[in-house]
Amino acid sequence: MRDITLGQYFPADSVIHRLDPRVKILSLIAYIVLIFCTFNAFSLAFIAITVLAIVLMTNVPLRLYFKSLKVIIVIVIITSILNLFYGTGEPIFEWWIIKVTWGGIRNAVFVCVRIVCLILLSSVLTFTTSPTDLTDALERLMKPLKIFRIKVHEIAMMMTIALRFVPTLLEETDKIMAAQKARGADMESGNLFTRIKALVPVLVPLFVSAFRRAYELAVAMECRCYRGGEGRTRMKQLHMAKRDYISIAISLSVIACVILFNIYGIVIYRVFK
Repeated sequence: MRDITLGQYFPADSVIHRLDPRVKILSLIAYIVLIFCTFNAFSLAFIAITVLAIVLMTNVPLRLYFKSLKVIIVIVIITSILNLFYGTGEPIFEWWIIKVTWGGIRNAVFVCVRIVCLILLSSVLTFTTSPTDLTDALERLMKPLKIFRIKVHEIAMMMTIALRFVPTLLEETDKIMAAQKARGADMESGNLFTRIKALVPVLVPLFVSAFRRAYELAVAMECRCYRGGEGRTRMKQLHMAKRDYISIAISLSVIACVILFNIYGIVIYRVFK
């Protein structure tokens, strides 16, 4: 539970922290698309190096990124192993119905690197963007939806509150589990169904605590005369700066490089093949 860093904001002085949150959200979407549009080793290595450079520029301790990766390491391993057996080409290892090929190894490596880059980029956004800035950026980006009478401000507020309460609820879960273990509850032995059954004494107080926190938050918002997004002003206005335009230019350059690597990487592969 302590290793889950989703929704946590780490204050620091870096170029990534000072970027406009709208630019960060759009860049994140663009990089996620690029991650799954890498079709050869050249483009995949380039996007992995780019993600690593972005991580180092945030001035966020690397241990926090390792914590975010530690949570999904089991998923990465299982997914990579499954993709290992779904490759084409001449088998390099074969036993019964199990067959490992170079294509399967390539698929496993690609899936592993893609998932790791995806988690790192998502962590960069939450580590470097405060919940308030994230709400304002989401509302500004979804502003065209107001034409269809969609309550953009309320949607952005709900998304940000949900993201912000993830670490709070995880911390609450950790405390409840420690309290139940102190009372003699056994949650680590037995089969899978026994462990699931042992979590019932944790889930009940967790739901009660979550509803209590939601009620307290609603009362606090009503006491501050919150009535939605209509007529509200902002203490901090979002403005694009020179560094934001430079960041957009760099992102476009990365997109162009990935496209070139995809095109010429296939040509190079065919030549050497």
